[in-house]
Order: sequence, then structure tokens, then C-alpha cells
Amino acid sequence: MAIKQISLNHEGGLYYYRIDDSKVDAFCDDFSGLRKYLKWVFKNCPDEYFNSGPRSSSLRFKLSNLRLITVKGHKISQLTKLALKNSYYVDEHSNVQAFMLEHDNETIAAEVPIWLKANELKEFSGLFKTNQPLTGHIDLLGISDDKIWIWDYKPKAHKEKFAATQVYFYALMLSMRTNIDLKNFRCGFFDKDYAFLFKPEIKLISGNEILNKFL
Repeated sequence: MAIKQISLNHEGGLYYYRIDDSKVDAFCDDFSGLRKYLKWVFKNCPDEYFNSGPRSSSLRFKLSNLRLITVKGHKISQLTKLALKNSYYVDEHSNVQAFMLEHDNETIAAEVPIWLKANELKEFSGLFKTNQPLTGHIDLLGISDDKIWIWDYKPKAHKEKFAATQVYFYALMLSMRTNIDLKNFRCGFFDKDYAFLFKPEIKLISGNEILNKFL
């Protein structure tokens, strides 16, 4: 295990971006753009993007025609139960992230910083009412069944109204940053009991078109 960590002083506090170099190297053979990005942003994160502008976690609109799959007792929920028994950190998110990175073979990174610029999404200003970059931090990033999985921990996931929107834009941002087609991504949010899964697709944003490279 070769976990590296850096603290990022972004709006909202410190974010501890962690990657497991050994797993990134082992599991990203088919996603070289992802490997390159995870290592590049470790040293080159454009911090200025994160100190103003819209945040994916603050989006308050629902996706069109979303089909959520609800799974009780998913592997990630079972691991979360174990993680929450630890008290290495003062908050649940940190305990879940650190535990998953250390004990789950599929998890390769945590608190991954990502962004989307206005010229990368048509009608960006219409959606976000600004031309400042959309930003976010992915709770957990994994590789499973030849897909890139983007996960967000929500202590009461079943009560979340806009978590899918948040995670969808994480996928869109990472797709853009890595130049990996969105069809290679899967999304989910979870707690200790349930996981809610979906496939991120362009049609989930009604009335908006992504750049031609993603159509």
C-alpha cells in the first residue's frame, strides 16, 4: 500500500486528497487518462478555481429521467459499517474515506478535486448563473468491473433529494478532465445500509447539450 496525502485549502475548509499509488498504477491500465490526472492534480491543483463559484454539492435541481437502483447491504455499505466503528478521525467522512482506501481493493482515491469550465458545457451560464468554474471533491473513486466508480457518502442517503445531481456532475467533470467517455463511469451515493446507483448519461440533463466529443 502506497497512500499519499495532500491537504487542499479550498472554500469550506481543508480537503485531504489521498491516492493509493500502487492501486492507481495497477488498476488504471485501461484508463491512462485517469492515472495521469490523479497524479498531475496532486501537484498542480488550480486552487483558485475552488475559492468562488458554484459547487457541485450545492446544486439543487433534479436530473431528468433518472433511474436509481437501490441496493440494501451493498459491499460499500458493509465496509462503511466497519469504518464507522473506527474513531481515527473526528468526522464520519474521514473515517469512511480512510478505511475504504486502506481496506477496499477497488478504492483508489479520496477527496479528488475536479472542475468544469464554462466553455466545456453548452448553456453553462444558464444552469449555474455564472461563468466561474463548477468545482467539487469526489468522496471516493474506485475501479470495478472495468468501470470508474464515483461514490459519495451520505449519512442518511435515503433522505437525499439532490445527491444524484451532485455525483452526476462529479462524473461529468472527471470525464472532461481525463478525456474518458462518460459511458465508462458509474455513480452512486451510500450510507451504512443502502447504496443508490445509476449510470450517468447525457440525457439526464434535460435541455442542455454537452460538447460534441461526448455526444
